[in-house]
Order: sequence, then structure tokens, then C-alpha cells
Amino acid sequence: MTIPIEVREEFGLQPGDEIEFVLDERGLHIVKSTTQPSRGRRIAESLLGRGDVEMTTDEIMALTRGE
Repeated sequence: MTIPIEVREEFGLQPGDEIEFVLDERGLHIVKSTTQPSRGRRIAESLLGRGDVEMTTDEIMALTRGE
């Protein structure tokens, strides 16, 4: 969801911040999430223990650098 920069600045939202939709008797509100881990953290946690490459970090980095 794209939130205009003026709104993000006023409410301290940064690109990538998680938000929640809250519905109450006054209507729908968008609030910064404080209860859930960020999307990035959830993705990283879902990948833990899934690696099947028997290379060291240095070997992988050398490959990505074209060495």
C-alpha cells in the first residue's frame, strides 16, 4: 500500500513499516503495527535451516563477486 509522504512524515512511518487495519464504530483506521514481527523478519525466520549448500560464506561471497 502506498501512503503519501506527507502522511508518513506526520505519523513517523518509514518505508517498509508494517501497518494494521483497525475497524471500530468510528470507521477504518490504519495504525503502525507494534505486535507482529516485520515482514522481513518473518521471511528470514521462514528460511532458517533451509539452506542445502555446503559452501562457506566466503566461497558464496566469492561467487557473487565473480572471483
